[in-house]
Amino acid sequence: MGSILSPKMPPLPPVQAPPPIPEPTVSAEEKERLAQERASVERKRRGRKSTILTGSLTPEAEAAAKAEKTLLGDA
Repeated sequence: MGSILSPKMPPLPPVQAPPPIPEPTVSAEEKERLAQERASVERKRRGRKSTILTGSLTPEAEAAAKAEKTLLGDA
């Protein structure tokens, strides 16, 4: 009975697509500055990573580490 007494919904207006976003224009000087910043960040990342001394033991050191008994009772 509700459909007889209730008013019908008006049709929705058509959906319009948003306007396209223009491509950003970057000058040659701006491109050069961005490239220098990226190179600087990469250099800093590489420099910090080289100071971490974990892993990559020599094969002799890895064999010696595996041969030692541990606290867990490896025989």
